[in-house]
Amino acid sequence: MQKILILLLFFLPTIAITISYAQEVPFTQEDKERLVRTETKVEEGQKAINQRIEDLRDEMRDMRTFMLWGFGLLFGGMGGLITVVIWDRRTALSPVIRRNKQLEEIIEKVFKQYARVEPKFNSVLKDCDF
Repeated sequence: MQKILILLLFFLPTIAITISYAQEVPFTQEDKERLVRTETKVEEGQKAINQRIEDLRDEMRDMRTFMLWGFGLLFGGMGGLITVVIWDRRTALSPVIRRNKQLEEIIEKVFKQYARVEPKFNSVLKDCDF
């Protein structure tokens, strides 16, 4: 019984306050004006946020363009470098190739002349398809 009485003492003020606040309070003109001002501020804030989002999108487009140009220059430079390396190798190798062909022709002439003198060497050359 005491427990119930103690519980009522704790919850009775809470119930009374809830009932008193449960009554409907009408809006005053000042409350309505305050709501209108709050709505206006919220709308202005949303417009500012939307504008900032658009600005960020523009900045992102600019950054993307900058990155594309950067990568284009980078890969273009790499392609140019590869082209120069290949060209340099060809120009460096062409005298070597020319000299190699001359040496092959000289060796072929020497082998053929020696094959005329030495018959065994002539048979070896025929077997090698030289």
